[in-house]
Amino acid sequence: MASITSSAFRQAGRLCRYTQVPGVPSRGISSLSRVAVAPTHRLSQQRRYVSETKRDNAQVNIETAIKLDKKDFIDVVPKSPDASNVMVSPMAEVLKQVTTMEEGQRPIYLDMQATTPVDPRVLDAMLPFMTGIYGNPHSRTHAYGWESEEAVEEARGHIAKLIGADPKEIIFTSGATESNNMSIKGVARFFGRSGKKKHIVTSQTEHKCVLDSCRHLQDEGFEVTYLPVKNSGLIDMDELAAAIRPDTAIVSIMSVNNEIGVIQPLEAIGKLCRERKTFFHTDAAQAVGKIPMDVNKMNIDLMSISSHKIYGPKGIGACYVRRRPRVRLDPIISGGGQERGLRSGTLAPPLIAGFGEACRIAYEEMEYDSKRIKFLSDRLLNGLLSLEHTTQNGDPEHFYPGCVNVSFAYVEGESLLMALKDIALSSGSACTSASLEPSYVLRALGNSDESAHSSIRFGIGRFTTEQEIDYVLKAVKERVDFLRELSPLWDGASTKGSMLDMMHTCPSTPALFSTRPFLSFLLRDIGVGIGDYGELRYWSERPDAGKSRHGGNRLEASSYGQTRKRKLRVLADGVAYKNIKYVKSALCQAADQCKQAT
Repeated sequence: MASITSSAFRQAGRLCRYTQVPGVPSRGISSLSRVAVAPTHRLSQQRRYVSETKRDNAQVNIETAIKLDKKDFIDVVPKSPDASNVMVSPMAEVLKQVTTMEEGQRPIYLDMQATTPVDPRVLDAMLPFMTGIYGNPHSRTHAYGWESEEAVEEARGHIAKLIGADPKEIIFTSGATESNNMSIKGVARFFGRSGKKKHIVTSQTEHKCVLDSCRHLQDEGFEVTYLPVKNSGLIDMDELAAAIRPDTAIVSIMSVNNEIGVIQPLEAIGKLCRERKTFFHTDAAQAVGKIPMDVNKMNIDLMSISSHKIYGPKGIGACYVRRRPRVRLDPIISGGGQERGLRSGTLAPPLIAGFGEACRIAYEEMEYDSKRIKFLSDRLLNGLLSLEHTTQNGDPEHFYPGCVNVSFAYVEGESLLMALKDIALSSGSACTSASLEPSYVLRALGNSDESAHSSIRFGIGRFTTEQEIDYVLKAVKERVDFLRELSPLWDGASTKGSMLDMMHTCPSTPALFSTRPFLSFLLRDIGVGIGDYGELRYWSERPDAGKSRHGGNRLEASSYGQTRKRKLRVLADGVAYKNIKYVKSALCQAADQCKQAT
């Protein structure tokens, strides 16, 4: 034990030489180690665990982007508390006590659909299982296993209570992605073996893991119907009824969309599936703990649940599998037969305890959280929609208020995200954020590529404050105005209409454009031109590239000219590149020529 202790302190000393946390007193670790290993320090042989952070252990800085804007937010007189703006709980302030980033601040977090911060009460529930209560919950021969199993079953009860289920119907998984795979593939393969039911129905706006699961099943010989959605994002119940066939094994429709927050009519879908004797699965990762869910009232047969979407730990989730009437499915993970034989593998009591506590808190505080989030959402949405050419994506009447998706015309979404570095936002699903393709969810709604590329998702949660919303509104307005001023398309939109609209007023006949009455303004030195049918296009000016066109009815491309060491970047309905004066002037002249040609 002595050698382990001395080794640990040597390692800590090495770390402290290379790392200095801002605000932490520079107390040598060597003095601490001498105290720790001194013979007089052996007052007790019992293990000791840190239960709270002492004030002299670390000095944290709680500055956020709000505090930087001292003009507006320093010395603000607090409003009188009411049902809408009263502090969530003392725990909200605890969560704000976080160590700052190297830049000295942390961005305002409004990406709650990607993940949520762990509630401090959840962390408290997890800590005992990291240290003293470490038994395997599947060990039935000693007290270590019994106490872990008891905690697991208690958490299972909290999860079941939140959705109105029986605890025996809760199967622990690693998260909603595994639950979705288990539900869809498990049911399809079980009933597909007989060849009687090899058809699946889902929607075009599902989470990527659902769509990919269906595509894998198509490779196995299953037939999948991908239902379109209305412009509001809602399912057309008549189309769903027409899509369900006698050989349909399962219908999978998500509860709350992770990009636009639209809430599907689960009760109507469940009733239809029950009448047609087809299993109904719903991806409720964005719904459980946020809106009331009752699996019996909604006739849901399978449900995917995620912990880290409701202020719990990452790496744990659950799948609700109905027992009466029984849902049969093949497990996708084989092994020791844990979790009713549906999901083998040793359970993680620390994660499960945190998951259960998160569900308990959600059950008790859902009503209050909903009212507060609705208040903040209305404040945010009203402020955003007051900007010109700004629209909300999805049904404005049937959506979860904590997920606000807005398109800012004439502004590229990625450019706006880069301009809003002091705010943590997203332009879509975190699972597809690395892709440059426009959101398939927004395209399924009928949005153009330009509109999809200009969309930003704002996520509001339990710990979001009114001051943060006010700061976000101020910052978004300033930076949207700035980016629009850079856009040559914005001048036309703010006066006589969009330049793209001007181009499209020209007769869309190849004969007119073959004469190229205004293509003399191609401006070879910048590589921007107006292509056929009145669409703005670009072609490369590289000598070896010829005229290789990149289509689309939007400005897009990057040019690295060999003769001119200049980079041009033209983005959807907005511009962000060097030498903007020349490009802006050229496009204005081209628009004038187009108007004269008509």
